[in-house]
Amino acid sequence: MSPSAPLSPPAPLGAFREVPFMGVIFVVHEAAKRGFSNGHPDWCNLGQGQPEIGPMAGAPKRLASVEIKPEDCAYGPLGGTDEFRATVAGYYNRLYRAGKKSQFTAANVCGAQGGRLALTRVMAALGHVNIGYILPDYTAYEDMFDLHHSRLHPVPIRGNPADGFTFTAKMLLAAIDAHGLTALLLSNPCNPTGGVIQGAELKRLVDGCRARGTTLILDEFYSHYIYTRAGKPGRGPVSAAPFLADIERDNVLLVDGLTKNHRYPGFRIGWVLGPSAMMETLSRTASSIDGGPSRLAQRAALAALEPARADEETAAVRVEFAKKRNLMLKRLRALGVRFPRPSESTFYLWGSLENLPAPLNDAMTFFWRALDHKVMTVPGQFFDVNPGKRRKGASPYSQWMRFSFGPPMGNVRLGLDRLEAMVRAAK
Repeated sequence: MSPSAPLSPPAPLGAFREVPFMGVIFVVHEAAKRGFSNGHPDWCNLGQGQPEIGPMAGAPKRLASVEIKPEDCAYGPLGGTDEFRATVAGYYNRLYRAGKKSQFTAANVCGAQGGRLALTRVMAALGHVNIGYILPDYTAYEDMFDLHHSRLHPVPIRGNPADGFTFTAKMLLAAIDAHGLTALLLSNPCNPTGGVIQGAELKRLVDGCRARGTTLILDEFYSHYIYTRAGKPGRGPVSAAPFLADIERDNVLLVDGLTKNHRYPGFRIGWVLGPSAMMETLSRTASSIDGGPSRLAQRAALAALEPARADEETAAVRVEFAKKRNLMLKRLRALGVRFPRPSESTFYLWGSLENLPAPLNDAMTFFWRALDHKVMTVPGQFFDVNPGKRRKGASPYSQWMRFSFGPPMGNVRLGLDRLEAMVRAAK
């Protein structure tokens, strides 16, 4: 084609709807236009939603192979193989249900090809309900709600920046009562804020939902990334699993997988735990959505969940990620980023840019400028989950940013050095 020839118009979508990029996907798309690719040595992805995946101090050797058996070439059960589901059930019983009469069994587990798919199945299985969700929260919830808008009525419960976006059981249960919520969805630990409901407060939430007949859906994908307020590694993971009175009667769904806690995002293995009747329904949704998880990936998961390996891995995660959390918090505070409540979980910091020099006090401007320095971040507006864009006006998170300390320490340091140079040049 000659340089002067007119460009063809973009292909029309036809019957397709306009599907927006969500959060990290938008960030990666824009960075890729500037030469970014995963693992590129000259880019710093302080927006990434996955943890570092390589060798790490204190962690066991990375899994590098898996046996392929003849049956792995066939379709597997929609909710996962018996062996995989029994392994996940045993993992939870060992960590959270020791000495309790009610124990998880394979029937209480539904496997899926990753966490987002597990959550997609949950959304597809919900009936005509008012479902509450917190703000800010995981970006992908927005389109999940949208796909089922004829049945689901999402009701936002907005956190208060003055108290660090802390959610209490009292606050959430009051919202259930005020709005007649049949279901409540939240990431706990929370992506993006790093807040976590735990201990007695989490028990009060589980008890309160039980008393009201409200189905509690907890996205626990960051359950092992737990730190003290002072930035030391937490003593162990956080889950609602210890607070279930009766696994078969408590309408509590726990969603997790290998992606974050075991640092195997590429395995695409997730699961849901809950009453066996609900797990059967979730498996049925898979018949029209995905057809069930890979047998091969499930076989790899068996090795990752072996008790000694799993405990060594997750303990190392808390130690090594606490170091990166503390470094990032110190460096960003020195630049003027404000953190009303430092992260106590996940591998994210949720900070306000309001005190930075203009125009860097606007998250989208900060994002574009940081890309010029080959640093990726995620503007806060993406976590303002707004199904159907029914709420109008500017997002209250236009000056907030999610910073990830998911990359290796050296890459985190390099990214912080570049952000420091960018901010100092603007002063």
